[in-house]
Amino acid sequence: LAVLVAALVAPDAHAEAADKGKPINYSADSGDVNYQTKIGNLSGNVVITQGTMTIRADRIVFRQNADNSVSATAHGNPLSFRQKRDGVDEYFEGHAQRAEYDGANEVLELFDRALLKRGQDEIRSNYISYNSKTELFRAEGRPSATPIPGQTGRNDRVRGTFQPKSEATPG
Repeated sequence: LAVLVAALVAPDAHAEAADKGKPINYSADSGDVNYQTKIGNLSGNVVITQGTMTIRADRIVFRQNADNSVSATAHGNPLSFRQKRDGVDEYFEGHAQRAEYDGANEVLELFDRALLKRGQDEIRSNYISYNSKTELFRAEGRPSATPIPGQTGRNDRVRGTFQPKSEATPG
């Protein structure tokens, strides 16, 4: 299996720092939420937001961490994750069949038919891990746990695109 580890440009920009100070809002068709433990299990058109962070999925189990961040396991066909990068007018976005998000450590893991975009740069694989504190990602070419209907051939490759860096005008 191919393993790719890459550092993205601008290591000073990570997930929006103010998000942890914002309330966690959620909506779904149905679910159970325990206000004592701050744990919820939601299903059907689920949307969770905290500041600039948004997760959309079919099912989500989530909790509020001690630092007020949210951690979640999400399933969708596909699900989506989006969060503004701190200090820049740009978002990172992820799409996959399953995601594990650890808000306390700012780590997003995407599983099966995963796509991670940061601005115009993107990577595709069946497994992608992204640490928004360090802006490091890791992708592995592994077989999908959920095969793509009608697709033949390999779908376990890591693929990506880095856009050209813009040249600064002298002076």
